[in-house]
Amino acid sequence: MTRAFAGATDAATGAGALGGAAGAGAVQATGGDGFAASLGNAVDGLQQLQSTSKTLALKAVTGNLDDIHDATIASTRAQVTLELVAAVRNKGVDAFNEIMRMQA
Repeated sequence: MTRAFAGATDAATGAGALGGAAGAGAVQATGGDGFAASLGNAVDGLQQLQSTSKTLALKAVTGNLDDIHDATIASTRAQVTLELVAAVRNKGVDAFNEIMRMQA
């Protein structure tokens, strides 16, 4: 679960670093797959976290869970990761729309 959350965090960090460190006029060629791969990994991790959360919630409801904190933590991780992935996606869409406006 920590790996998936780290993947989502890496996606957000990678998106934030796209324009910061290179400087104002410098353009660096990446392979074109960096952002897409990071976002894809974040979504895969999110799906895994949601699946774990769902499984633990089911165990909690049926009485098969020893520690309710595990279910609460898994649910919170899934929620925070979903919010992070959605925010990164929204920023990507905003950036794309801004580029399209600049070209018009």
